Amino acid sequence: MTDDMKYIYLRNHPLMSSLTEQKLKETAGMAKLRTVYRGEVISYGEGGYTRVHFLVKGKVKITDNSAAESELIKDILVEPDIFGDLSLEGQLSRYESAEALTANTIIVSFHVNDFKRILEDNPLMALNYVRKVNAKLQRLENRHADLVFLDTKDRLIRFIKHWARTDGNRMGDKIILNNYLTHSDIAGFIATSRQSVNMLLNELRTSGMLCYNRKHIELNNPVAWN
Repeated sequence: MTDDMKYIYLRNHPLMSSLTEQKLKETAGMAKLRTVYRGEVISYGEGGYTRVHFLVKGKVKITDNSAAESELIKDILVEPDIFGDLSLEGQLSRYESAEALTANTIIVSFHVNDFKRILEDNPLMALNYVRKVNAKLQRLENRHADLVFLDTKDRLIRFIKHWARTDGNRMGDKIILNNYLTHSDIAGFIATSRQSVNMLLNELRTSGMLCYNRKHIELNNPVAWN
């Protein structure tokens, strides 16, 4: 049953779309399936035993813990993203960690050496992998530019717009976001304080741009949030 589930999850992942049925079954045989609970840390492995993770269900935050006084959230991932030892070199920053943001988060992972062999045997998949990693690097560069050139309110609005594009649900004249992030999570992502996030969200709510509670954020006027 586990092998069948790994096969189903990988078959639906964009990076695997170029594989034949036989190749996909062989690939699924190398994978490890795991369910992770909210707040649980997802290990990248150690040394030459590092892993590449495919996020097939749920949300994950990638955190940089190098600053003792604050938590910097490098990225917030939604399915079907990838994370872990993306360089495939067996070397990881000891300050980076991954944590599940949602209950019953599901990941399919590969030992880095197995994953390298899969890419070597499937050139088109390898090309798609390079494109995926490059897109992630570009997103991080854009975030760095935001931190340099935008004020806190503009960073928050940019963050919510990206959230709406990647994980929002259109319902009539609103965009609905499942609110799995705390104010501290958002603050860690846009490099500000939790108090500033709370103040700015209240300001946006007062202006009529959004409504929020502990479970959902409703974005009014979708045109303004595109």
